[in-house]
Amino acid sequence: MTCYSYGQDEKYVTIKKSYEVMGGGFDITVISEDEELGFIYIQEALAEVQRIEKLISSWDENSETSLINRNAGIKPVPVSWELFKLIERSIQISEITNGAFDITFTALNDIWILDGSMEVMPKKNDIEVLKPKIGYKNIILNSKDQSVYLSKKGMRISFGGIGKGFAADKAKALLVSNEVKAGIINIDGDITTWGTKVTGDKWLIGVVNPDLKGGISSWIPILESSVATTGGDGNFIISGNEKYTHILNPKTGYPATGINSVSVFAKSAELSDALATAIFVMGLDRGMALINQLGDTEVIIVDSANKMHKSNGVLLN
Repeated sequence: MTCYSYGQDEKYVTIKKSYEVMGGGFDITVISEDEELGFIYIQEALAEVQRIEKLISSWDENSETSLINRNAGIKPVPVSWELFKLIERSIQISEITNGAFDITFTALNDIWILDGSMEVMPKKNDIEVLKPKIGYKNIILNSKDQSVYLSKKGMRISFGGIGKGFAADKAKALLVSNEVKAGIINIDGDITTWGTKVTGDKWLIGVVNPDLKGGISSWIPILESSVATTGGDGNFIISGNEKYTHILNPKTGYPATGINSVSVFAKSAELSDALATAIFVMGLDRGMALINQLGDTEVIIVDSANKMHKSNGVLLN
């Protein structure tokens, strides 16, 4: 889609495209001097997201992530600096969230089928068997040889709670380095922006009011910033009359409870993504307390009773 608009001194166009990447939607809007250049920018951003997907995919047998997982309990694996630093930052987020965010939760995917088809809860003993394979403190990083070692056999890592935010940030950084005036990138709910619309107005995201059954209650401006939303309305498991969210608690091995959705506002989409996952696990009180300790970070939490809670810096209009 192309929309023509005029700035003060020169003509700019707004170009929007949508793709399927990383198991979800990728929507991108760029403000460009002309249409042809805008489409080139979008293709460059798409290629960057696809590159990141290949780097961090735990499904691709040839990815660095899969190589790390195959060598768990065997030997360290040298990796690219990019992946090494992503894992390092993931561990830092695990530290500040006391393990609520943990990229080693992946072993639990062996027993939780979180696509809505699973009707019987895993046996407690099956969960207990897997729990020793979970724990970010068992990721050994060696910066000298740029290697990653999972110290326990059967351990695995994956980036479901941070990877899309990471990819959004990387695509944005590429376009900013190419002097793209402005844009907004949305990878399956992980959103990052820079610049403004051609009118000079800020990019806006809608906040859903639970009482309106999905209706937008407010619009929040996002200026040179990011937001990520984690919700329990995606994949799930139904057992008896209970519906369990797809967000697993790495410590208990069971789905997190008590929250319907979390939206975190921060400078980077990566941090927003990881914190939204962590707060979903931590719960309302601990999650809000964490946000109040962090700078330049805000949150909107909708609890299981569909009541909205927001940190002090969130102004709804």
